[in-house]
Amino acid sequence: MAESFFATLKTEFYYRRVWPTRDRATREVGAWIEGRYNRRRRHSSIGDVSPVTFELQYSSQTAEVQLAA
Repeated sequence: MAESFFATLKTEFYYRRVWPTRDRATREVGAWIEGRYNRRRRHSSIGDVSPVTFELQYSSQTAEVQLAA
């Protein structure tokens, strides 16, 4: 799984840019991970949906179960 993450990071983000400083690269990589990879990118481990979509679906299902009870 880690290999897949780093391959995605390199091909979708890192290799496409040039940064003036190492600090700037570190900040922008962190922002990409939090803003794109963790929240919007589809993940095969949760049914090929984004974490945001998964949470919305889960919340909706949980609410339906609670209403039915």
